[in-house]
Amino acid sequence: MMYKHMIGKQSNKVKNTVEKGMVKRFVESIGDPHPIYTNEEVGKKSRYGKNIAPPTYPRVFDYGVIEGLILPEKGLIHGEQNYHYERPLFIGEEISCYSEVKNYVEKSGTNGRMGFLEIVNYGEDQEGNMIFSEKMVTIITETVRKAMCYE
Repeated sequence: MMYKHMIGKQSNKVKNTVEKGMVKRFVESIGDPHPIYTNEEVGKKSRYGKNIAPPTYPRVFDYGVIEGLILPEKGLIHGEQNYHYERPLFIGEEISCYSEVKNYVEKSGTNGRMGFLEIVNYGEDQEGNMIFSEKMVTIITETVRKAMCYE
């Protein structure tokens, strides 16, 4: 099983900042005009007392590199993605981010044997408290699996 030996491996933590300008560009690119993200007055009046980032914003963070994890550059299928938040991301705060390989299984289907690689990205505040986790499942097709095994 291709990635079974990678389960439990993590990247080193990388500091990221929830930058106001980057959040503004991000919300413009996803077409979400909600003022809680960019309008300072709305942020001050909100229950958080400040502006927050959209739930999918962690996609722009650097999570470091999991040593030894090599994924093919093409042929992967996006299988699943979900976020869990303990609290919102606040504009201006520093987040420590890292990734972990959580699981890898292979299943037989009509198109051959496919691999399902589960990676979880984490974001913590500077005291080490978990802010969010993002679970992603990537599907590795039979064709890609064979090409990787024989190269």
